[in-house]
Amino acid sequence: MDNVHLPGEGDDLYSGYNDYNPIFGSEELENDTGFQRAVRTSHGRRPPMTAKFPGTAIGARPLASSFGARTPMVSSMGRPVTGAVQDGAARPMTAVRAAGYTSSMTRGSAFDPLGQSRGPAPPLEAKNENTAEEKAKLLEKKVNELIRESCTAQSVGDLQLALDKAKEAGRKERALVRQREPTSDADHINLDLTFSVLLNLADQYSNNEMYPEALNTYQVIVKNKMFSNAGCLKVNMANIYVKQKNYPRAVKFYRMALDQVSNAHMDTRIKIMQNIGLAFVHMGQYSDAVTSYEHIMSESPNVKAGFNLILCYYAVGDRERMKKAFQKLVSVPLGVDEEDKYTSSPDDAGADMYAEAIKNDALHQMEKDLKARAEKSIMTAAKLIAPVIEDSFATGFDWCVDAVKGSQYVELANDLEINKAITYLRQKDFSQAVETLKTFEKKDSRVKSAAATNLSSLFFLGQDYEQADRYADLAMNADRYNPAALTNKGNAAFVKRDDEKAAEFYKEALRNDSSCVQALYNLGLTYKRLSRLEEALDCFLKLHAILRNSDQVMYQLADLYELLGDSQQAIEWLMQVVSVTPTDPHALAKLGELHDGEGDKSQAFQYYYESFRYFPSDIGVVEWLGAYYIETQFCEKAVQYFERATLIQPTQEKWKLMVASCYRRSGNYQRALDTYKDIHQRFPENVECLRFLVRLCSDMGLEDVQEYSNKLKKAEKMKELREQRVKSGREGSARGRRGSREGSAGKLGRDAGEDKHSSNGSRERRSARRRSPPPSGEPRESSSRGMDLSHVNPRADRPKTAASSRVEEGDFGDEELGDDLLPE
Repeated sequence: MDNVHLPGEGDDLYSGYNDYNPIFGSEELENDTGFQRAVRTSHGRRPPMTAKFPGTAIGARPLASSFGARTPMVSSMGRPVTGAVQDGAARPMTAVRAAGYTSSMTRGSAFDPLGQSRGPAPPLEAKNENTAEEKAKLLEKKVNELIRESCTAQSVGDLQLALDKAKEAGRKERALVRQREPTSDADHINLDLTFSVLLNLADQYSNNEMYPEALNTYQVIVKNKMFSNAGCLKVNMANIYVKQKNYPRAVKFYRMALDQVSNAHMDTRIKIMQNIGLAFVHMGQYSDAVTSYEHIMSESPNVKAGFNLILCYYAVGDRERMKKAFQKLVSVPLGVDEEDKYTSSPDDAGADMYAEAIKNDALHQMEKDLKARAEKSIMTAAKLIAPVIEDSFATGFDWCVDAVKGSQYVELANDLEINKAITYLRQKDFSQAVETLKTFEKKDSRVKSAAATNLSSLFFLGQDYEQADRYADLAMNADRYNPAALTNKGNAAFVKRDDEKAAEFYKEALRNDSSCVQALYNLGLTYKRLSRLEEALDCFLKLHAILRNSDQVMYQLADLYELLGDSQQAIEWLMQVVSVTPTDPHALAKLGELHDGEGDKSQAFQYYYESFRYFPSDIGVVEWLGAYYIETQFCEKAVQYFERATLIQPTQEKWKLMVASCYRRSGNYQRALDTYKDIHQRFPENVECLRFLVRLCSDMGLEDVQEYSNKLKKAEKMKELREQRVKSGREGSARGRRGSREGSAGKLGRDAGEDKHSSNGSRERRSARRRSPPPSGEPRESSSRGMDLSHVNPRADRPKTAASSRVEEGDFGDEELGDDLLPE
């Protein structure tokens, strides 16, 4: 052990390891005999097994002897391992260059394993976008962007743009496939991208109602076996067949899709079976539909399937199964939690805040909508099957009420009872309806208020306003915030002419429910009757914003604008009325009247004529049309309108006189004479008819002149006598009234002449007041008295049409009749 060589402090442990450079030592290798021999042998031609530099095989590290002598290792071939020879000693078989450690390293040199002292790293090479792979990636990105743009356009309703983007995405995706096919990248084709492009294109074709193209595209997807789960798209194809009303083929594809869906996806299977049942219903195959719906109700019952099952049983007339299906319907679990969690707790502040936070959130709204749909389905089913499941309607409804009371919908029992009363109303059985509603007077407040509201409406329609007012008070006492009860209370005040009080009730109803259209409509009528036209106009404009297509509201707006003197606005609103109800004769006649007032006779004639077509019994329209033809010198056409007037009012002789006048104006004197003779037979005391008979017979040289002259004289005398009797009767009654007033006042000494004078003056003033029209500021009397104000006909208080164009009984244009026209 004493001969062991220990390195001193001045020795370098790693000296000589880096002296050999394989790159610059090629001349030495050429002169190395062993290396050249190994190269020429078969062993030298073998590929190296370890490092790429020769002479660094695994396990070739030398072992130092105890005496420090370094001897070269001999290979298995019997030759020494080649390596760089320096100073006659073999180089140790280690790495060519140690990581950061070199023989030239001194103590003062810095450690730099990353080579940072050699300067900054060279810049990164620029990305070459001209390669095929980069072009394919850019094209694939563009296809995804087009699909996204197509879906966005569909979401905003631009279906045509969505289809265009889907088509462009399809073109670019095919270009991408063609680009990758000639190269080895064909195995890297993105099947998910192809599926997305085709599915989006098929959906856009379907949305644009291009059903053949959509079916072809879906067929391409379904037939491609490389697309997994593509068979589910047969549901989309079946939906298209349903839109095309090809129900047998739709059922076939629904069943094919059902085979592709596993039992693990139960919800999807149930929805497909519902579609199958609905297709059978459209085909009228109710038995097959029943099979589908019964399977649904046994596997996963829901309200929609239960309701459809009842409809199918109703269609086939199976009473017992209707009852069983109704019991299944009311026992369907909704999956809605109890309402207790939405109740605030004043003792627990945290629970109170939580309840307030979730009271109006989206989940609670969804639960309320689900419950409302279920209750509506149950109510509709009960009203449908009640008349047929038992011998009488009442017994059937009672059975439905008992079934509901034993289910989770106990609150619906009272609503069903109220619907029973409403059904009695539809059957015109008012006594039974009243008796049914009166049974709710001892129920809880909500049901009592609803029943009392209906009773108030019933008595109001029956014009029993005292009872209507009493039940309106009862409904308000049960529920002060019931807008329907407040509206009925306002109606009771309206018919009593207490308009201010009625307006207050209507406004309170609107404060409780701003969407109560009945209260808003009746408030507008009240303001109109109070001559507060601007406020009435504001009410009806608000109502028009709620009910955009209500002809009654628009008619009221037109009437208000007419009262305000704005004829153009009135015409515009009436035009909207006609656009909604083009066959309304009253609106057409009102349009004619307004155009006539504006001086547009041709437009007025058009609307009057349209009104006459739809309602030929309006005497005002008939009279205006006849007068129009007389004014335009077409007396032959006026005859047909006045003849129709004689049919409408056969006891009025003026229409026959107008017919005869038209014949006379047109030169047909014989027809005029015959018409006057007919009038004389029906109304022998008509002086006007006898005058024209005398004149016509005189002009035509007939022998009946003298006869009609005598009759004319007698008729005139009789007319004078009647007038005298009427006059004397009026004077006698006036004297009697005057004597009564004088006796009661104690004025017996007043001069008789003065009494007569004062009596005549007062009588003349009263007759003048009767003849004078009402002042313009006085409101019109509403036609809604005695009616349900929630359904007031706005045309009822329409002023008579074309009053300025009426032809009076003695108005014959150029005719001046007098004694000088009579024969001598």
